[in-house]
Amino acid sequence: MKRWLFLLILPLLVAACGGGESKPAGNALHLPPPGFVGDGAKGAVVYRQNCQSCHGAEASGTERGPSLLRGIYAPNRHANLAFHLAVKNGVRAHHDSKGDMPPLQVSPEDVEHVIQYVRELQVKAGVFQP
Repeated sequence: MKRWLFLLILPLLVAACGGGESKPAGNALHLPPPGFVGDGAKGAVVYRQNCQSCHGAEASGTERGPSLLRGIYAPNRHANLAFHLAVKNGVRAHHDSKGDMPPLQVSPEDVEHVIQYVRELQVKAGVFQP
């Protein structure tokens, strides 16, 4: 009787614990490989192709998207991870009423290049000093 009960409960325990199989989590944070360094020149190209239509030339903003040269987007307020997650998941408008940002199909490496480009523009505009 005890053995029969054990055999009945064992599959339930295995299922509750995930069955021993693990699925790859993927790149949940949408980050490039460790040690990857963004290149601002490459980022400028990717930015023009994917970001400029909403965020404007040199991140100055448009009626469709905010300027990224505002203090709210400086690294101490919006870390690089925030940009990666915005590209991966999209963002609901929350700093202004310019509209929501849809998710984009841009690689983590290209996002890191764009971040470097935007950070260079922010330094040039006096948003922050490295």
